Amino acid sequence: MFKIKTYNAISPKGLVRFNPAAYEVGSSVNLADAYLLRSQKLQGEPVPDSLLAVARAGAGVNNIPVAEYGQKGIVVFNTPGANANAVKELVLAGMLLTTRGILPGIDYARSLGTMTDSAEMHKLLEKEKSKFAGTELRGKTLGIIGLGAIGSMVADTALALGMKVLGFDPALSIDAAWRLSNAVQRMENMQSLLARSDFVSLHVPALDSTRHMIDAAALATIKPGAVLLNFARETIVDPAAILESLNAGHLGRYVSDFPEPGLSAHDKAIAMPHIGASTEESEENCAVMAADQLMDFLEHGHIVNSVNYPAVRMDRTSGATRLAIANENVAGVLGSVLSVLADAQLNVIDMINRSRDALAYNLIDLASAPDEAAIKAIGNVAHVIRLRVI
Repeated sequence: MFKIKTYNAISPKGLVRFNPAAYEVGSSVNLADAYLLRSQKLQGEPVPDSLLAVARAGAGVNNIPVAEYGQKGIVVFNTPGANANAVKELVLAGMLLTTRGILPGIDYARSLGTMTDSAEMHKLLEKEKSKFAGTELRGKTLGIIGLGAIGSMVADTALALGMKVLGFDPALSIDAAWRLSNAVQRMENMQSLLARSDFVSLHVPALDSTRHMIDAAALATIKPGAVLLNFARETIVDPAAILESLNAGHLGRYVSDFPEPGLSAHDKAIAMPHIGASTEESEENCAVMAADQLMDFLEHGHIVNSVNYPAVRMDRTSGATRLAIANENVAGVLGSVLSVLADAQLNVIDMINRSRDALAYNLIDLASAPDEAAIKAIGNVAHVIRLRVI
């Protein structure tokens, strides 16, 4: 029986995916095979030798020591795209809130709450409504930095609204490229996108390479009066540079899902309390995807949507014994493993090997099960991190 330890409130629609006959699931599980979590910070937490995988019901994994876990043979999954629609809708709301006098108009209407004369109220509203006039999104240019699951959906919505869409993503995957509308104009660099966009929406992961990518130098190139929307992560922007640009009147507005001191109450900023993925549907989608990925990995060794190991999937041969091997990505490891199998007279039916940066992963189907000696020999091969017999 596999053991899944849960952290945070995981949607029941995800938890019911686990067959109780094969899985023990709960927050009090000990010596877990896998963790299923949302925002729980795992940095500094003891890691049991039993732990094989961690699934984050969400896109960001900055609460997980990804590199450290990779070196231990622990596969870290996330759920890209599961919350994309929720974030997309909030990005649209952010653009509308900056172009129309919605928030000040609501505040003004509320200030008239003590009035009792309907005709007088309507007369006053008609007189004052010009103070809350705005502009339309149609015809404006939206620049999107990061064209993954969320960025591509934001692009589609903007195009449907009659906007022009520019995109920049130096790490665009093949799958993301297929999803992206051909109406999106790809930019060669971020500076060109910033200079031409009325709105700029950020959709890149929080990495060392993206930390403060929107800094004073980037903001110096942004189109005067442009609106910057950050529904990615707080570390993507330099808050001091944002504040300086707003105060100087160069950046028009800043909309963020990550309030920062000095910005949350700024009259040219709109701050939300990290609610981009906070919808019932999003939490359900993330939990279901995370659960399915864990089960596929634990039962078959498949890796889908990992952030530290390569994507690997191979059809299973009926009656075969499967080896799942994580190793350092150096030459000769697979050859040494195959030599062990040959010496043990174990016939390989099918196999697949993939690598990602410093790590590699193999699935090998055997016609018969290896004995303890063969398993030990494979585990002792230099640079093998972890071996599972499935």
